[in-house]
Amino acid sequence: MALSVFRIGSSVAALGAALCAAPLLAAAPDQVAPTDPAGTPAPAVGPAAPEPATIGDIVVTANKRAENVQKVPLAVSVLSPAQLQTSGATQFQDLGRVSPSLVVRPAEQPVNSNVSLRGVGTFAFGIGVESSVAVLVDEVPLAFSARAFTDLPDVERIEVLRGPQSTLYGKSASAGLINIITRNPTDTFRLHANAMATTDSEYGANFSASGPISDTVGYVVSAAYSKWDGNVKNLFNGKDTNGREAFNTRAKIRWEPTSDISLTLSGNYVNGNTTVARPFVNVSPTALFRNTAGLTLPVVMPGVTISRSNQNISNNLDSRTRYEGYGGNFRAEIGLGEMTLTSITSYDNFHLYDYLDQDDTSYSGTLGNNNQIGEFKEHMVTQEVRLQSPASKPFRYTVGVYYADVNFARPFVRGPYFSLANWNATSESRQIAGFAQADWEFLPQLTATGGVRVQNEKVEYTYRDNLAVAPAPSFFSGNAEDTAVTWKASLRYEVTPDLMFFGTYATGYKGQTYDLTTGFNANRAAAGPIKPERSRDMELGARMQFFERRLTANLTLFNTDYDNLQAQSIETLADGTSNYRLTNVGGLNTKGIELETTARLGSDLNLTGSVTYLDAKYTSFPVAQCYPLQTVATGCVAAVPATPTTPAVPAYQNLTGTRAVQAPEWKFAFSADYSPSLGGNLKGIAQLNWQYQSDVQYAARDPELFQAGYHIVNIGLGVRDADRRWEIVGFINNLFDQQYFPALVNTAGNFGNQIATQAILPRDFRRYGGVRLALNF
Repeated sequence: MALSVFRIGSSVAALGAALCAAPLLAAAPDQVAPTDPAGTPAPAVGPAAPEPATIGDIVVTANKRAENVQKVPLAVSVLSPAQLQTSGATQFQDLGRVSPSLVVRPAEQPVNSNVSLRGVGTFAFGIGVESSVAVLVDEVPLAFSARAFTDLPDVERIEVLRGPQSTLYGKSASAGLINIITRNPTDTFRLHANAMATTDSEYGANFSASGPISDTVGYVVSAAYSKWDGNVKNLFNGKDTNGREAFNTRAKIRWEPTSDISLTLSGNYVNGNTTVARPFVNVSPTALFRNTAGLTLPVVMPGVTISRSNQNISNNLDSRTRYEGYGGNFRAEIGLGEMTLTSITSYDNFHLYDYLDQDDTSYSGTLGNNNQIGEFKEHMVTQEVRLQSPASKPFRYTVGVYYADVNFARPFVRGPYFSLANWNATSESRQIAGFAQADWEFLPQLTATGGVRVQNEKVEYTYRDNLAVAPAPSFFSGNAEDTAVTWKASLRYEVTPDLMFFGTYATGYKGQTYDLTTGFNANRAAAGPIKPERSRDMELGARMQFFERRLTANLTLFNTDYDNLQAQSIETLADGTSNYRLTNVGGLNTKGIELETTARLGSDLNLTGSVTYLDAKYTSFPVAQCYPLQTVATGCVAAVPATPTTPAVPAYQNLTGTRAVQAPEWKFAFSADYSPSLGGNLKGIAQLNWQYQSDVQYAARDPELFQAGYHIVNIGLGVRDADRRWEIVGFINNLFDQQYFPALVNTAGNFGNQIATQAILPRDFRRYGGVRLALNF
């Protein structure tokens, strides 16, 4: 693929200015090797990592072995707990604040939330539809991204790998992955404790204790609790909503009977709930609920004033979710001479109940009280075994096998007055894969990397429509099987120990599936599974460090093509009829530039910054669903009724050449941490975090689902012990009180096809303050 694929037009000039300024504006404590308060390098997950030699070394396990991130020919961001705190990120959905290529769009419940990298994600509600961005905890994949949508306690670091990662991580990482690394047992007793309280009644606390039980056995145990009532008021019953409550706990026991054997058993448990609110932010004054005379807004939503700053709803059902999950894994690392054999066995179980006031009103008449109630049930078993050669050899390799069995179930009911649904569905996916990756330094400082994965997957489903009547069948089942090969190749040249260039070509794969949602019928069953989505990615990068590694600048250019893109569209079925569903719509191209810089300016000032320019467009999407209220003048091709010889053609729009949804053109984050001496053993704390995102479309071309560009500034002031054994920080998040929406919903169909737009409000929709306390011993 020629370098011309990276021509991005005049915007490169704009980014050029950012490249020149970024080293002055950027860098951070998260780019220094992760350490505990005493300054000892934190243990890495996976094979033992060498201790960082100098300032600026960061150990990652992106290639399933411990490596200095500056030597890895991948686009990897490393997020530390300190950086998360400075940015105000306490939940998984906040990670987009500190990783500019990452966007997390919330929904009315976590399972419907979406994670995207470089403008690529999965926008679907089916239980068998996997994400394009994999989420792992300690290298163990989560079946549901929703499993991660809670607090981030006991985090040592978070690695965000951008671009297809299917060769080492499988079919759920076609756009990238997020690997959350938690703390490991330590050789001496360590205690970390944190507490937080805010001016708008958020409270949280967590702790992590680790140490030795004997000379060969160590432990770590952690727990976290958080509660926030929310920032939306339900005028129907006076309750606060759009909040959350969660309890997490995790424990690990590590036994090292000999120097060549390490056995780690870990377990986790989570229990929580969320309250759901979708305030109306724009409604036509003449809109009528269900287009029924007399059902005006004051009648169905008494007391609610519609505006872009509205924080009130009127619902006669408490929309909410409650969830519980538990699991664990057993990790064995065995030295076989110079080789290391690693086995990871995991089990996970997750159960979520969701309740939604589907009409979003408090009207109690015949058309009101339309609600939906459902469950998500998941359990997963995985097994990975891999063999690795020593990292110090010119030729080093990793070979392994992987097995996963994932089961989902979804009972769902909606009604009783409109949009009726009552069904039960199950989905199972069984995957077997073998993978290998090798690095060969065939010339001094010049290393070639190659990898391949062969995976076989079988998917099965059942679907029972409890509303169907004879003669239509009410029960469907089916299965499909597919074998796929993904691979990658890269070349890197280390000009000096502090300057490396690389080029990488990788392919990605996202497995086939069935769209098990309301409306599944005989036609959908006959159409078979949705085809696998495939990607081809090319990257060029430079990894640079200067001034004794006190300044780091990492630059990546990328260009990725997606074929058989899985997205919501209109599908022509086996009998010639059409409907709306998740299907293969065509293609998407995403290309851009990513810059990440860090600087340590003396012992007191750390800066970090990152910026992404993104150009993500549909290369083929000829038949897309029209958005509500779209007309022929705005691009909706009119429907064609059926004739005796031709089937009906529903209305559609052509999105080929348009910008992808949830893909802002520009996104950056900048943080500063200044700790001047106050005399004695005290240091001051001054923290600044600035986030910017350009405009984004949440549904193609829909003007009601458009979010203009915005920026958020967070600040913190405090004091700490010079050895960081304690610190207290007062903070203000969203200092300039900027309002924005991370998700919007068009519900014009409920209001006589007149404008009716709802929003999900972010945690920092309004400015708030608080205090954080940390203890480290």
